[in-house]
Order: sequence, then C-alpha cells, then structure tokens
Amino acid sequence: MTETRNRFNWQIWAGFLLSFLASLSYPVLFVRWPLTRDFPWVTILLYVVAAALLIVGVKRAFAPGRRRIAKVAASILTVLSVAIMGLFLFSILIFARWLPASAGAPHVGQKAPDFSLSDASGKTATLTNLLSEAMSGSASAAKPRGVLLIFYRGHW
Repeated sequence: MTETRNRFNWQIWAGFLLSFLASLSYPVLFVRWPLTRDFPWVTILLYVVAAALLIVGVKRAFAPGRRRIAKVAASILTVLSVAIMGLFLFSILIFARWLPASAGAPHVGQKAPDFSLSDASGKTATLTNLLSEAMSGSASAAKPRGVLLIFYRGHW
C-alpha cells in the first residue's frame, strides 16, 4: 500500500502541462500555416491527449489508499486544465464567429479600390497597372483577363 501512496502521479501533471502548452502553441506556432490556422485541429488533438492523461491521472489520484493532497492536487489541476481548454475552444470556435463583419470590406462582384503594394520582386504594383496589363494582353485572347485578389484571414 505504501508503494501506491507515494508514487508520483505524472499523468495529471503531464495532462495539465500539455493543455497549457497546447493553448500557447496555436497563437505562437500553428497560426503561421493555413492548414493549422483555419481550423485548430492540431491544438484540439493535443487537448484530446491532455484530457486522456488527465482522466488516467484522476483515476490514479482517487484510487484507494491515496493521500488527500494527491486528490486535491489532481482536482485543482484538472479544473484548471478544463478551464484552459474551454476558454481556448470558446474563443476560437464560438467567439470568433461573433465578430462583426467589416463595413468597409468590398463585396463579391464589387470593384476593388485602387491600391499599391510591393510584389515578390520588390517593385510597386498598383491595381490600375495590373488591370491595364491584363486588358492589353495578347491579341489572340478572346476575352480580357482580370486580376485575382486573395485575402488571407488573420495573416498580416
């Protein structure tokens, strides 16, 4: 019995640490790539692993013969971990949808306002110049080409 009383419950601590690091991993690391930024599937997968560790850790902490301090620590760390996971999931999956749409954003089919940006080679490109180059394309083209603008949400 003394062996089970004094064994370190590493699962509960690993679950807490993993849930904390998972919530930091999204804004620090995974927001950089569209595959993990658009839907935080890697962070959710880390939360699932953390939850599994927490469940095993809580079962170990509440096993017969464990000290009261182990039960209290396991309960506190589990509540903190669940709060971290819930806050992250609420803010990313629910609260982000409550943000209002931009009133000044162009709508589909609306003419975009003129702008000037640096292209990949460092030259200044304006929408007017790009459209005039597209319209004066080759003579064999039956229809004039246009300019495709792509805006990446949350990546600036």
